[in-house]
Amino acid sequence: MPLDTVAIRSQFPVFAPHGGQPMTHYLDTAATAQMPRRVIEAVSRFDSTSRANVHRGVYRLAEAATEAFDTARRTIAHYLNAVSENEVVFTSGTTEAINLIARAIEDRLEPGDEIALTLAEHHSNFVPWQMLKDRRGLSLKAIPLQPNGRLDLSGLEEIITPRCKLVAVTHCSNVTGAMTDLTPIVKRARNVGAMVLADGAQVAPHGPLDVQALNVDFYAFSGHKCFGPTGIGVLWGREETLNALPPPKGGGGMIRSVSLDETTFASAPARFEAGTSPIAQAVGLAEALKWVSEFDAYDLHEHYKTLLSETLTGLETISGVSIVGPLDLRNRLPVVSFTLEGAHPHDICQILDNHHVAARGGHHCAQPLMSHFGIQGTTRISFAPYNDRTDVQAMLAGTEEAAKVLR
Repeated sequence: MPLDTVAIRSQFPVFAPHGGQPMTHYLDTAATAQMPRRVIEAVSRFDSTSRANVHRGVYRLAEAATEAFDTARRTIAHYLNAVSENEVVFTSGTTEAINLIARAIEDRLEPGDEIALTLAEHHSNFVPWQMLKDRRGLSLKAIPLQPNGRLDLSGLEEIITPRCKLVAVTHCSNVTGAMTDLTPIVKRARNVGAMVLADGAQVAPHGPLDVQALNVDFYAFSGHKCFGPTGIGVLWGREETLNALPPPKGGGGMIRSVSLDETTFASAPARFEAGTSPIAQAVGLAEALKWVSEFDAYDLHEHYKTLLSETLTGLETISGVSIVGPLDLRNRLPVVSFTLEGAHPHDICQILDNHHVAARGGHHCAQPLMSHFGIQGTTRISFAPYNDRTDVQAMLAGTEEAAKVLR
């Protein structure tokens, strides 16, 4: 059945009128999603009633904090269909999760080894591997793109060779919304003994995942894109794989024993969580993922399909607008980027802001993808359950004005 977007928006304090200002048409969820009231209250309730450090104290507050934190990890493991909550590592976000793996596998690599990635990656899944390449004398190989921005998987055997140790691939482009078919990539990686890391920052907000079915070795995502707090993210990895990797950071909480001469590290996930944990943020993220899980997957898909169809059709009628990425609705999430001939994305976003539309302009931390399209940047809009046709109409009206004023 159709989503009741009015009822959904009522769950988000940010959409309430503030100071007489009209409600914002928020179309920047791909960057940061808004938080429903229940998530805000979950964080506030923890800080108000259970704030303490975890896994150490035996007093009431500490035990309550530990229970809340451990429950959050179990909730997130369930959302991912992980075998065990021990496969869920808390990080500050997708970026830290990817950097964690880059550091953890470094000593396994030798000069001449290869890492494969794609030209559609966010810089967070590009730069860490370049840095690792420079430190270890590696080679980077890139899966190319089709003209519409989808991955060209026709040459996987030449790109993912027996020298390849890891494939880092986005599960969905943060610019075009194009989903990645991970199956052939994982199959080729398995054939040569390479591991696979998937950047799920854009996919995780859209409903429960099945990491077992995806068959990747690592999966990373961020809380702030999943209607949860900032400063929290998740690295999922197979328990046996995580336990075979050295921790890239040292500190409290990630050890079994410490002496003057040596340290024995704890098992996963603790071995990767040095320092004080993001406890309240984990509680908030777990509540956010429970909120996401309550949507019917079919209803949500149809909702996005309707918004995407109207957006793509409407933009194509505006003179000077070019859509960057696929023009169809197949295998894509609710993200659309476009250019306007002769206009800078920031100027377009400024005019959209005059229409109370919040959109994102720039290269979206995806400059290799921009180079593929021969452009400097785009204007990007992205949808969530709280968006409806009024948001699309406001965006199209603002873009039409930008076409008149800026060209």
